[in-house]
Amino acid sequence: MPERAAADAAALPRRSRWRQPRSLFGEILDWMIAPMLLLWPLSIGITYLVAQAIAAKPYDAALERALQQLGAQIQTAGVRTAVQSPLWQQTLRQPPVGGIAGFQVRSRGGAVLAGDARLPAAASLPPAHAGGAWQVQWRDVDTAGQGMRLASVWVWPATASAPVLVQVAQDTQARTRLARDIVQGVILPQFVVVPIFILLVWFGLGQGLAPLNELQARIRRRRADDISPIDEREAPEEIAPLVDSINSLLARLRQLLQAQKRFVADAAHQIKTPLAGLRMQAELAQRQTDPQELRASLRQIGKSVERTTRLVNQLLALTRAENQGGAARAVFETIDLRQPATEAMQELAPLALDKGLEVEFDSPQTPLQMHGNALLLHELVKNLLHNAITYTPSGGSVSLRLRAAGPEATTGARATVVLQVDDTGPGIPQAERALVFEPFYRILDNGSEGSGLGLAIVREIARQHAASITLSDLSPGAVAPGLRVQVVFPAA
Repeated sequence: MPERAAADAAALPRRSRWRQPRSLFGEILDWMIAPMLLLWPLSIGITYLVAQAIAAKPYDAALERALQQLGAQIQTAGVRTAVQSPLWQQTLRQPPVGGIAGFQVRSRGGAVLAGDARLPAAASLPPAHAGGAWQVQWRDVDTAGQGMRLASVWVWPATASAPVLVQVAQDTQARTRLARDIVQGVILPQFVVVPIFILLVWFGLGQGLAPLNELQARIRRRRADDISPIDEREAPEEIAPLVDSINSLLARLRQLLQAQKRFVADAAHQIKTPLAGLRMQAELAQRQTDPQELRASLRQIGKSVERTTRLVNQLLALTRAENQGGAARAVFETIDLRQPATEAMQELAPLALDKGLEVEFDSPQTPLQMHGNALLLHELVKNLLHNAITYTPSGGSVSLRLRAAGPEATTGARATVVLQVDDTGPGIPQAERALVFEPFYRILDNGSEGSGLGLAIVREIARQHAASITLSDLSPGAVAPGLRVQVVFPAA
């Protein structure tokens, strides 16, 4: 146990750190800046590829023009004459862009006729006859560890019977440098723009969230007892649903406070009346000189104290059931409904027998498993039995029955546990069955005294257990139809 306590104490700071409130400002800022920072390297790569394509166009155009000039010289003067001519050397020395790193002339059979022998042969086939347009072939090759851009074309010299291959090569370093310069020219300004962008986003978010801060300030300036609705016109459109939800919560809170005020006022009135009666009975007892009359007054005082005690206990039970509903649900467990029902019957059976009532308790032998709170269920059964005993005249009967109902295959209903209390009293008129569950509501002219809290307590406990309550006549059409109260709980 000490080791477990130490482990729980060590885990508490970790849990508290995980449950720290999140910042809406920080969340929005992260979701705006993080994607930009993640996409930045991708944009640099795409920019570099585009820059290479842009840089290659003027170099390829210059290389193609030089190749066509050399090919035209060979086509006119032949290979040997063209290679040795000053025009050939001038073409090699003065290319429009870049520079020619080497040239090569090959025969149809692949023999090197002139130029750099390190350049590879063309992969394309020579033309079958003279004439036709020249087809320039492009390749990127590696010659002696140096990257080269190679352009080749088949030329048919006028004095030859077979075509020759003319190739010119250009170093790719100049292209790479140009692409790098383009990328640097595009990327370097971003190192200045991005921080400015982040600052502008920071400032813009602060201005955008200013209405939230103003709304928060207005709510903080409210008095503690001010639960009036928040004006939705003063809030941004995006948080209008949130303001509407808060107003709904305030409306429910206002109704709850009003109900509590009414309950406190009714409770004060209900308690004040028996206390006033007790005081009058006590004053009357003080003036009594006859021992018999004094004992009768004391018995009446005892009955009044008993009624007042029950009223106070019921008020406490109702308050406990309403205000501690969440705490009670937190300790719900799988229980056998027979146990709290049996305890309540054992507690109230002597009261029924003293009144001359016939008592019946019917319960199955198998457990009635359900999910609930045993103390609250005991209070529910006790209030139902006490109401039945109170309103049933002498010679009548009170019964408590428990049973399980299986699932219905046709309707898809789940298994339930049914609690049923029957009595042979005057019953409850149909028009008043929806009202008897309200606190302090009592049926007039029923010949019995009560606080009007029993069924209110039953309704609250049943609501917390997701149970349904139905009231019906035990003997419809009779002078004393009796009452059947049926509570249906979901089975575990």
